[in-house]
Amino acid sequence: MKYLLETPHTKEECLRELDEVLKEGKEVLGEFYWGCGAGDHTGYAIIDAKNKSDAEKLVPNFIRNKAKIVELAKFTPEQIRSFH
Repeated sequence: MKYLLETPHTKEECLRELDEVLKEGKEVLGEFYWGCGAGDHTGYAIIDAKNKSDAEKLVPNFIRNKAKIVELAKFTPEQIRSFH
């Protein structure tokens, strides 16, 4: 399953979040995009995980309560037609 992670943090928490994500490994860090340079102190990632609990483990503990984790899905043309 795919999940969108949004990990908002303050300017003061920024380096701490970067360090903690890096601790998870270069491959995890490589999944994230950061808005920090534009003043939006948020990490964004689309990741593969077995479930929401596993996805949440990639979010540093100190900001987990602020993080948004969304299960993503794609729709086929047939599914869209069936919604009508």
